Amino acid sequence: MQWQPKHWTAAQLEERRLEAARCLRAGKLSQAEIARQFGVSRATVTRWKQGLQRAGVPGLRHHPPMGRPSQLTTPQWRQLLRLLHRGARAAGFATERWTLPRIARVVEREFGVSYHGSSLSRALRARGWSPQVPRAQAQERDDVLVEAWLKRDWPRVKRGLAAAGERLPSWTRRVTRFGPASAPPGRPVASRPC
Repeated sequence: MQWQPKHWTAAQLEERRLEAARCLRAGKLSQAEIARQFGVSRATVTRWKQGLQRAGVPGLRHHPPMGRPSQLTTPQWRQLLRLLHRGARAAGFATERWTLPRIARVVEREFGVSYHGSSLSRALRARGWSPQVPRAQAQERDDVLVEAWLKRDWPRVKRGLAAAGERLPSWTRRVTRFGPASAPPGRPVASRPC
């Protein structure tokens, strides 16, 4: 089997279906051979064959996705994203955390449109917006004192641990993992060149 992209465009998928239809009509290859050649399952080739028999080549062409159109207009989506970027507190919530129910309330309050959380999530992601969970931080935290402690006291503590032969706490070491959690830290060793 030859290399294939991870993400196919609609045009590439349609081109693949139409080329497979040509092979099916020619009748020279079995469905299994066509499946191997195009990198799909035999069930997919069977579906293509049934679609070809039912509706001909137009049945294999790309059709726009089904579903209800967006209830918000493009300018309204832009306005919603501006509201989201201002923050949840600016929208009248007690904390800065955006949740889908909160966003749905803002949409209903601002535009009079009701959205379900899952469809709202897909629509937001399609527009490049992803909710980020804020890092938990103590309210009493004083960043100036933390920075001063890290500069003044931490090197002394570190030297004392090293002199006593103690290992440094795990939170002081930077670890980068490549692969599963069971993999050792660091870059994987290449087994063979590509």
